Amino acid sequence: ADSLHTDIHIVGCSDFNGEVMFGLDREELWYADFEKQMDVYPQPPFIDPISFGDGAYETAVSNLYTCRQLLQISRQG
Repeated sequence: ADSLHTDIHIVGCSDFNGEVMFGLDREELWYADFEKQMDVYPQPPFIDPISFGDGAYETAVSNLYTCRQLLQISRQG
């Protein structure tokens, strides 16, 4: 069956950088800016905003920490 929407969730990391992002229908909805330590909603002002709620940035930080732990484990393997 065809779906109405296509979504994406990216979690990626290196020793120095990381990325956590949510998108819908090829548009970026939200990402974590780890340098500024904040949520970013790059949606245009003419749409009804989509919010990921309180704690989204903190969850992204946790996901980044887990990603870096898994990176270290894979290097040992």
